Amino acid sequence: MTKPKILAFAGSAKKESLNKKILAVAVQGAQEAGAEVTVIDLREYPLPIMDEDLEAAEGIPAKAKELRALFADNHGLLLACPEYNSSITPLLKNTIDWVSRPDQDGSGLRFFNDKTASLISASGGALGGLRGLVHVRAILGNIGVHVLPKQLAVSGATKLFNDDDSINDPDREKQLKDIGANLAQMTDKIIA
Repeated sequence: MTKPKILAFAGSAKKESLNKKILAVAVQGAQEAGAEVTVIDLREYPLPIMDEDLEAAEGIPAKAKELRALFADNHGLLLACPEYNSSITPLLKNTIDWVSRPDQDGSGLRFFNDKTASLISASGGALGGLRGLVHVRAILGNIGVHVLPKQLAVSGATKLFNDDDSINDPDREKQLKDIGANLAQMTDKIIA
């Protein structure tokens, strides 16, 4: 039987990102539910701003090709999505844009089609990044990703973590783990 394989990352380059911290908790939930999870940091995959002239001159960047291989190797996506000005971060949008570019093997959308995805976000504000999730959900849905209905926007996240990055709210910890577990379970059903 195939284990569900999930690629997990945050749409933030910030080292101490709240979204990277909540992602770690959701990843734990996915792993406890039986998924094999690969966690990456988009800082390790620097890409130029998507530019068709650059692409025509130089081709798809090597780091985008590395990301494509990771997307191809996984069944699902666990995304922690910061909100910038009520929308998706430029880093996350640029990543999606480069991975989805067509190439000699066909549509780049093949790296997204029929994958499952769960979305989480965190911020110090009252909405927890909720407005940005609306845009991420729309983008992913339009490129063939099955975005699961259950999502979590964690408000007041600046007060959620202890000095060792553990969560000081057991209810929030359970909610985040449940998001990861739900993704693992739904992905398992789809690939079975």
